[in-house]
Amino acid sequence: MTFQVSDKKGYHFLELLDNNNKLLELTYSKGGTWLKYFGHSNSLCARASRAILNHAPIGKYWLIFFLRKEFKCPCGEYPIETRCHILHDCKRCNNYWNPRISHFTLFLEFNSSAFSFGESIT
Repeated sequence: MTFQVSDKKGYHFLELLDNNNKLLELTYSKGGTWLKYFGHSNSLCARASRAILNHAPIGKYWLIFFLRKEFKCPCGEYPIETRCHILHDCKRCNNYWNPRISHFTLFLEFNSSAFSFGESIT
């Protein structure tokens, strides 16, 4: 219950909706809230976790932790690559984004390099 209080989960946490447009609540029972959507793939689960927690290898992360790395978005449209930019505006992504978890999963599946270490989004 304390997780649902906004000051406990932090402002970086990505809030997702179920298919009935209700805010997903964190639970660990019956496989948890999100695992049934992307638990079948380790890489998908890792990228989803990075995106949800906003702790991903993107420009904003590089700017905070590795000042010598490039932090601009490679699309050339945004001065700092952020989660919001990737989900909503980045021309490198197939922008199939909306806050429903099923759509979020599709976004990650269609954009296999989003929120991953290694090569940038193509």
